[in-house]
Amino acid sequence: MRKWLVTIIAIAVVVLIVGPGVLYLLWTGQSRPMATVEHVNLERFMGDWYVIANIPTFAERGAVNAIERYRLRDRETVDIRFTFRQDSADGEAKEYTATGFVEDTMSNASWKVQFFWPIKFPFKIIRLADDYSHTVIGVPNRKYVWIMSRTPELADSTYLSIVADLAEIGYDTAQVEMVPQVWPGSGTGGE
Repeated sequence: MRKWLVTIIAIAVVVLIVGPGVLYLLWTGQSRPMATVEHVNLERFMGDWYVIANIPTFAERGAVNAIERYRLRDRETVDIRFTFRQDSADGEAKEYTATGFVEDTMSNASWKVQFFWPIKFPFKIIRLADDYSHTVIGVPNRKYVWIMSRTPELADSTYLSIVADLAEIGYDTAQVEMVPQVWPGSGTGGE
């Protein structure tokens, strides 16, 4: 019985020590670096971003009216709040919170995001409009991406340009899905 307990404890310790690193390597796809924008003014980047399109994670499937909210806690830490409605504008309200840690303080464009301890996932700001009207967040393994705007709508020409850029850097753009933004008075299907 004691050997069984020692084995279980040993496995648990190995998973706790090695597991996050292995998960990180699987998530990042280290073999293909991802370029970021040259510089992000964190104060200007804070606030609400409407998710226009993405390659969704399991938690984002069926999201409607998705918004990422960023609040600067200090010079290198960002509080992140993701809200949406499930499956329709009247669907169940959902919310997830995370913490962003600015890794590259020269550019402020490379973060690690932690939804639960101890795992942190890479977060790369790969496109940002000069006027901070839209942005694109990617992950190095090209499995997920978020196209976001300060408003619930994004010009078709801008969206098509972003998708072309994503294809060029190795994303499977057939996986990119529009996220319905249905707000009253926005011209996006609201009353």
